Amino acid sequence: MKFYSTNNKNLKVSLKEAVLTGMPADKGLFMPEIINKLEDKFFQNLSGLSFQEMSKIIAQNIIDDIDEKIMDAIIDEAINFDAPLVPITEKISTLELFHGPTLAFKDFGARFMSRLMACYMKDSKQKLNIIVATSGDTGSAVANGFLGVPNINVLVLYPSGKVSKLQEKQIATLGENITALEVAGTFDDCQKMVKASLLDKDILANLKITSANSINISRLIPQIFYFFQMVAQLNNRADDKIAVCVPSGNFGNLTAGLISKKMGLPIAQFIAATNINDVVPEYLKSAIFTPRPSVTTISNAMDVGNPSNFARILDLYHHDYATLSHEIKGYAFRDSQTREKMKEVYTESGYICDPHGAVGCLGLETFLQKNPEYKQGIFLETAHPAKFKEIVDATIGKDVPIPDRLTRFMDRDILSVKISTEFQQLKDLMLGSETYR
Repeated sequence: MKFYSTNNKNLKVSLKEAVLTGMPADKGLFMPEIINKLEDKFFQNLSGLSFQEMSKIIAQNIIDDIDEKIMDAIIDEAINFDAPLVPITEKISTLELFHGPTLAFKDFGARFMSRLMACYMKDSKQKLNIIVATSGDTGSAVANGFLGVPNINVLVLYPSGKVSKLQEKQIATLGENITALEVAGTFDDCQKMVKASLLDKDILANLKITSANSINISRLIPQIFYFFQMVAQLNNRADDKIAVCVPSGNFGNLTAGLISKKMGLPIAQFIAATNINDVVPEYLKSAIFTPRPSVTTISNAMDVGNPSNFARILDLYHHDYATLSHEIKGYAFRDSQTREKMKEVYTESGYICDPHGAVGCLGLETFLQKNPEYKQGIFLETAHPAKFKEIVDATIGKDVPIPDRLTRFMDRDILSVKISTEFQQLKDLMLGSETYR
């Protein structure tokens, strides 16, 4: 299996090169050369497979440069927590993706990626430097997923004052091989600096560097797994038309879902739900994509004004707007609507949504109201509500308990280094430190 650049399909590399470089030199994103449909027999037996068993079969369809036993071991170690489907109403369920170590869906990608990269770097004498931008949960998952991994250093860039206190504690208190950089700007500024570092000739000449954002194809692979796990839990209701709503920021999660559909997963409709950073919902209505600076909201992981993975979505649909806008519907919601939905869901069902899940619930309900032929819908709950405790407590009027996995971060000191949005400052830091050599 080769992987090509979305900017040049003739530029093809192995998965190892795609993972360890992060993105092509032409500023595109890597995509698999072929997305094969899985056999009917696999889908017929899906509900009888464990999460790990189905993940191994899916991985075999994508990864062919790692021994099968080694890949099986990576999956057993990385995907060692569940993604349960939880009913909210008769028609609506949520796929909980926050049962990993940092209580966010990014744990799937970070744990898988850290073990895959460690496998690829096993015989290397050079350190691998991972640089990642985060609007919250990516940074904490990557930092904790790579903590203590030999021969790998991690730099996490996060926007100052725009992540929750708990997210910052998970990102910036670890030390060891993790360096947190507090950037005086937005997530888009952080992401721009990451992309610049991956293409800078001086950095590339001196350091081995890659990314752990969803621009790295290895982040998307394990995210495909849980869409299959979702369908496996439908209890023989898979013949119904299924609508799945993905709360979206950088659109890696939705991209993984769309790839799973190309692999044969029976999802009739995808819905992209965003906060007021709505460049993709606007595109789905107008066919015009207009990136703009992100705006701060209570669903901060979705505060993205120029989502990287939009290029992958266009590529999946061969830039065919008619087909793309038919298979993906997009809706955007204000903070006031998000809070109201959090309150309503809790009052009516006792279920506590985090702000991102509430946006997903809003998107799903909007679609189902317009399309009553759909008998069931699922929205993704991407983070534990305790990660946004101040917002959730104030909204639903309840003191949300903090799980032990989060409380252990609370008393730690912040170790981050403050930098500006000037790329040269990041470059000087990287090239001037022996840590990254």
